[in-house]
Amino acid sequence: MAIRAVLWDIDDTIFDYSAASRSGMRTHLGIEGLPRAYASVESALDHWHEVTAYHWARFAAGETDWEGQRRDRVRAFVDDDMSDESADAWYERHVAHYEAAWSLFPDALPVLDVLAEDYRHAVLSNSSLRNQERKLRTLGVRDRFEALLCAAELGIAKPEAAAFHAGCEALGLPPEDVVYVGDQPDIDARGADDAGLKGVWLDRSGAGGRPELVRITGLDQLPGLLRRDTRFGAPDTFG
Repeated sequence: MAIRAVLWDIDDTIFDYSAASRSGMRTHLGIEGLPRAYASVESALDHWHEVTAYHWARFAAGETDWEGQRRDRVRAFVDDDMSDESADAWYERHVAHYEAAWSLFPDALPVLDVLAEDYRHAVLSNSSLRNQERKLRTLGVRDRFEALLCAAELGIAKPEAAAFHAGCEALGLPPEDVVYVGDQPDIDARGADDAGLKGVWLDRSGAGGRPELVRITGLDQLPGLLRRDTRFGAPDTFG
């Protein structure tokens, strides 16, 4: 069967989350001051990335809720003894600077334009609907997607098969008719494959490896991949 729809990840796929996060936190620390535990802003930024990844994984595994993972990130970064109210306020001040740095990757809009007529589009994100709805509207692309599904509301997260199947159900299509595009090889591409979709790993950094996965290094390669052989598993897919 031919691919009829693209199910998209958002952060670090079409939206440059890593750059916005780092830029926003740098500005935030310039105003708030560098916590005493860090020798430099760069070491603080690296640790923020680490605690974010750790607590996001806990959220995806159902070990904490949306508000809990935010508070835990702040406490791990600033002060373990912060109250909920103080952690929430610190995070909200950070968010203002983070949002000021939001931007799409340069290849996102051109590819959405190229694929608009031939494929349907939806989003499946391991985030919250409130967060991603606002992000897509601010970036001017919400109307490009028929549906937006997020882990916080679904109660399940990638790489669980049920999360991918929820995206397919929102489109009214069987998994084999849908391709999932995301920046994480296991959570996104492998998870999609295991759920019966066609997974595509967007490896922007060129890390390579993982020959069992379909891999692209930029979204500009996606239209050719879809139109050359939508079965993906054929021997000549990348011929």
